[in-house]
Amino acid sequence: MTRAASVRRSSGLRTWRHLWASGGGRFSVIVLAVVVLTAAVSLVWMPFDPRTTDIAARWGGPGWPHLLGTDGTGRDLLSLIMAGARTTVLVAVGAGVVATLVGVLLGALGALTARGIRETVAVLVDILIAFPVLIIAMMISSVWGGSLWVVVWSVGIGFGVNIARVTRPELRRVQQSEFVLAARANGLSAPQILAQHLLPNVAPVFIVQLSWSMAVAVLAEAGLSYLGFGASVVDPSWGILLADLQRYIAVHPLSVVWPGLAITVTVLALNLLGDGLREASDPTLRHNPRAVAARSHVPAVIA
Repeated sequence: MTRAASVRRSSGLRTWRHLWASGGGRFSVIVLAVVVLTAAVSLVWMPFDPRTTDIAARWGGPGWPHLLGTDGTGRDLLSLIMAGARTTVLVAVGAGVVATLVGVLLGALGALTARGIRETVAVLVDILIAFPVLIIAMMISSVWGGSLWVVVWSVGIGFGVNIARVTRPELRRVQQSEFVLAARANGLSAPQILAQHLLPNVAPVFIVQLSWSMAVAVLAEAGLSYLGFGASVVDPSWGILLADLQRYIAVHPLSVVWPGLAITVTVLALNLLGDGLREASDPTLRHNPRAVAARSHVPAVIA
């Protein structure tokens, strides 16, 4: 292991220890671990088949064997929540991957290329940011039909542009560092410098933006599914479940609590993870609570 890799590993361990030491960071890690574990378990086991209806058991309250109760067709709400966790994890991870690819590509083009290309990319990023992600997703869904992949690609591209806008100046700043100039003098190519020096040094900023993007991806999927532009009716989704149950909120209010609570807690955990990672990776914030408050950031729901 090289010295640079050892330093990065040590820095990463300190970051995660500080994240776990904070209340918000520990909460976010635990909640996200539960969501991922629930999605994994639902692949092999659920209390009931979420597609099976039982009219005799419709609108049952929490109890045995339906721990969270049933909906208007007698489907088990716990099984529906577990199945919806798969969709949430798929959208969050898928949108994160797409946002990473788009953000790195546009950020690199906007920071490391010739001046003409840099200015063109900067203008393109400013134009794309002007279009709300949800509006783009609805436009695409109206043409291609509502599906999870439409949500993944539209949200991923939308927030990839936001990531590119934030990481571009960081890449420009790191590019002027002495160790990057030394690497260029030693004959390293631009892709090698990007992979070995630039991306590792902007990783903290990038990871924080990515966690916030995943939070909004979860919220966007739920919102689009609620409006009928996201997951199809055959796909399990917290947004679809919430849309189905909210019509009966005056009669059976408790049934609406479970999908709404799942969405709220998951989005909150991802937001707190972003805040925790930002504070843990920045020493000036780690030891200065006033700086944390001054630089606090909550991502826009529709960006």
